[in-house]
Amino acid sequence: MNSVRKAQIKDIPRIMELLIQVDMVHHNGRPDIFKGPATKYNEDQLEKIIEDSTTPVFVCVDEDDRAIGHAFCIHKQVKDDNVLTDIKTLYIDDICVDEEARGKHVGTALYERVLNYAKEEGFYNVTLNVWSCNPGAVKFYESLGFVPQKIGMEMVL
Repeated sequence: MNSVRKAQIKDIPRIMELLIQVDMVHHNGRPDIFKGPATKYNEDQLEKIIEDSTTPVFVCVDEDDRAIGHAFCIHKQVKDDNVLTDIKTLYIDDICVDEEARGKHVGTALYERVLNYAKEEGFYNVTLNVWSCNPGAVKFYESLGFVPQKIGMEMVL
């Protein structure tokens, strides 16, 4: 039975493997932007992220306590802005389900843990970005109830 818990230093090697999977999804969709295979963070950066209370990382682990998915989050709040309100947002910076565990509700379990954390900590909303070259992720997030907040656009020259 899978369970979701906060990431620990011992999870770093496995998280590194998952980060490569995330990068390759993006590299395959947009090789003009993503190098592949690469990782967003190195091991030292991951250790600092895991130890920082404002950047919670959750992992879904299998019965052997092996991470089969992760969700990186960041506390965000703009204060005293001329236009924006002071709401607290929990931003999902990165979410990944191991290729071999997809379709087994790992992503949903991770999201539910993130959502519960956000509610417990008094956040106003949960946000994330998703690349349009990853239609499976777009469909997944829509199935969870996410709706577009803003749309990033580009013109490649």
